[in-house]
Amino acid sequence: MNAPNFKQGNPLKRIFAIGNIIYSRSTKKNFERLLDDFKPDIVHVFAMFTHLSPSLLDACREKNVPVVMSCNDYKHICPNYKLYHHGKLCEACKGGRYYNSVLNKCCQESMAFSLASCLESAAHYSMDIIRKNVHTFLFAGEFMARKTEEFWGKNSFRWAKLLNPFDSTKYATSTEYSDYLLFFGRLIEEKGVDILLKAMKYAPNTRLVLVGDGPQFHSLQKLSKELNLKNVEFAGPKWGDELDQLLKYTRFVVIPSIWHENFPYVIVQSFAMGKAVIGTDRGGIPELIVDGEFGYIYPADEPKALAEKINFLWTNPQLAVDMGMKAKIYADSVFNDKVFYETLMDIYKEAIR
Repeated sequence: MNAPNFKQGNPLKRIFAIGNIIYSRSTKKNFERLLDDFKPDIVHVFAMFTHLSPSLLDACREKNVPVVMSCNDYKHICPNYKLYHHGKLCEACKGGRYYNSVLNKCCQESMAFSLASCLESAAHYSMDIIRKNVHTFLFAGEFMARKTEEFWGKNSFRWAKLLNPFDSTKYATSTEYSDYLLFFGRLIEEKGVDILLKAMKYAPNTRLVLVGDGPQFHSLQKLSKELNLKNVEFAGPKWGDELDQLLKYTRFVVIPSIWHENFPYVIVQSFAMGKAVIGTDRGGIPELIVDGEFGYIYPADEPKALAEKINFLWTNPQLAVDMGMKAKIYADSVFNDKVFYETLMDIYKEAIR
């Protein structure tokens, strides 16, 4: 099901679409039929906002079917999913003040999208339809859980930690390294790649390979030229074997995100290949890297601090290898199919019980 387009089309249809996003009676009715036919012991909800409707949660409650809900972004507390907009962290909607999302025009930089998201979040907050119908919320890290407690109140909901699925054991370790460090990911504002480029000015004896594409691709190229960087290569998007080859021979990986990124797969993907990671102090990143163990943490807005970490690890390549090996052992023990399955089954059993 595609998300409604609030930027164009018939105004009445757009208004009707907002109503269905907030609470769709047809979705509830259809889900009731599904519950009657399938008779599940439990329902596990992912990404129901916008595309479906929380009305399906009412259907589960009325049919006495427990619900667990995976929260992979901040949509349950933030209209634009990110707790971030226009270059800064934001918690302006805390306490139900969702009108701030309209004032900040923070949803896709569109007044229409921001208004729709504001109405959706305000209605769900007023109805308390999420908390009252979900037995257990699942978070990949402590940070998102604690941030949710700040918005909703401590002990006002039940939650469990479930690391996102990833099988590190399927990846071969690489202790080899070449003459570059690596960034790979989508080139968007909140990824902080501009900070990384500024840091490279203070690390002239190192070399960065940037892998990825996105709306900031050309502006970042322009910034690189303005900074007169000779040690940065824009490699464009790479996938599959091409990316694995780059990961295999990188000295280490950098995650310069400036928003509260919940669970960057880039980190566990790097660990799985035996590579150390330098990352920011935002969101769930410090939980995964552990400063001084599997890499280093630095203050997100400080390119000089990032440059110091890059220079230090670059000039101590064996340390980078040792950190990468520790990271691989950790990832293999925690990120594998067996651990994920057993943890998930324990959560299901508890909710059913």
